[in-house]
Amino acid sequence: MGIGNNVEKAQMHAEAVAERLGHRLVRAFHLLALFVIGATIAWSAAVAYIEMVAVGHATLHDILLLFVYLELGAMVGIYFRTNELPVEFLLYIAITVVTRSLVEVEHLEDVRVLVVTGSVLVLSLAVILLRFGAYRFRTGSGEGAKKTDLPT
Repeated sequence: MGIGNNVEKAQMHAEAVAERLGHRLVRAFHLLALFVIGATIAWSAAVAYIEMVAVGHATLHDILLLFVYLELGAMVGIYFRTNELPVEFLLYIAITVVTRSLVEVEHLEDVRVLVVTGSVLVLSLAVILLRFGAYRFRTGSGEGAKKTDLPT
């Protein structure tokens, strides 16, 4: 019985060590991926800005692109701190990207303008629903309360 107990303890210890190592490797990959994504966003924003400077001016289309980069960076920052993906930021990014296509409205067909405007409306309603749900279904301020990225 003593040898069986020792083998079982050794097996449990090996599993615990493997699990801790696995968690650390996943966390390291997670951090590395966040830094790579953050660096890519910063690099892309810098390149876009340098191109604007080279042209000598920035259009509304360009400025909205910088806002997309800003929201992406903020989303990565929040995800880095909380390990939760702020869905609301994804909706803001989608609204901004769709709005960029509306900037050149004189080049769009009427139906396309209506569809794009309708999609902005739907995305905006989704933000309102998220905010309402976060406010309405908040569990309280105790330890069990779920924190959100929404303002109180």
